Amino acid sequence: MKYFLIVAFALSFIIPVNAQEQTKSSTTTYYLIRHAEKDRSDKTNKDPNLKEEGNKRAENWSKVFENVDFDAVYSTEYNRTTQTAQPTAKMQELEIQSYDPRNLYSEEFAKATFGKTVLVVGHSNTTPAFVNAILGEKKYENMDDHDNGSLYIVTISEGNKIDQVLKIN
Repeated sequence: MKYFLIVAFALSFIIPVNAQEQTKSSTTTYYLIRHAEKDRSDKTNKDPNLKEEGNKRAENWSKVFENVDFDAVYSTEYNRTTQTAQPTAKMQELEIQSYDPRNLYSEEFAKATFGKTVLVVGHSNTTPAFVNAILGEKKYENMDDHDNGSLYIVTISEGNKIDQVLKIN
């Protein structure tokens, strides 16, 4: 009987902690940004690099995210998006994973990122479209072509979805 009471007492502390861990691990948070300023000097170049201002912004994003513990960093396979993601991925000691901008928030992507904190770097049309796909509604329009400082955050917990947009200079 004494052993049973000790076990019951110990379990009363373990179960609430375990429940908190399950809630935490079932929360998924997405941070979505557009690539930084690209080189526009060659209109025929479909895959330009970042210009100097864009490289500075990419470094700034890594400072903005320095207190966010990412589990994964995703980018399209374009120079400007991978170059934007690189400083944050390096700081977090993560490899950049690619996603197909024509197949946003697939069932496979949702499963792979469930319970994680993820950075997704995209484009002026794909970033809001990605957010809309996560939310399951068309809430956001394409970004202005010179908007390189919007940060979309979507958190999913227990089926509830919360979204916000921040402007980062």
